[in-house]
Amino acid sequence: MSELLGVYRPGTSLLHRLPAGPKLAVVALWSIAVVLLRGPITSPAFAVVAVAVAVWSGLALRRTLRTMRGFLLLMVLVAAFQTWQRGPDVAATVVGSLFALFLVGLAFTATTAVDDLLGTVERIASPVRFVGGRPERIALAFALVLRALPAVLEVAQETRAAARARGLDRSPRALLVPFAIRVVAHAYATGDALAARGLDDS
Repeated sequence: MSELLGVYRPGTSLLHRLPAGPKLAVVALWSIAVVLLRGPITSPAFAVVAVAVAVWSGLALRRTLRTMRGFLLLMVLVAAFQTWQRGPDVAATVVGSLFALFLVGLAFTATTAVDDLLGTVERIASPVRFVGGRPERIALAFALVLRALPAVLEVAQETRAAARARGLDRSPRALLVPFAIRVVAHAYATGDALAARGLDDS
């Protein structure tokens, strides 16, 4: 799933041509609508619309679903638990809402260049200058989050593969300890890289 997060795919669709600011506003309104209007009928309907948007954005649906196997498995478990605890209506609402939010988020990142997105975030955050803040630092933090998500997922996949190669893929300790150490090491390396470029100055 890491290859889906924060990966821009050049294209000529209307979504690609729209500026990052309006797209970000639409995503925010979409998220609010999905949360406020959730229900056993509306949430699956939102999910269907999200699939159409994802296809329209140029995401290869078959490849996307194949790469989302971990997320889809989680959704199956969530659906089973919610059906058991609260009934099928709640399960359809929860799973439909999560799927709708996730797919539209993928479509947004797939059709928005990172530089355009960060420039938009910096402009939105520009009022913090009046209270001594630095919008470019907020944009930098946003960029680090975008990069950290796929990086952490990649570390998790590599750690699991290494444990499987040693026949320890069923050992929580063999998975969690190396994973935690590598994530912390990645965080330190990122901090050192920022410091080397003078980005930790006050």
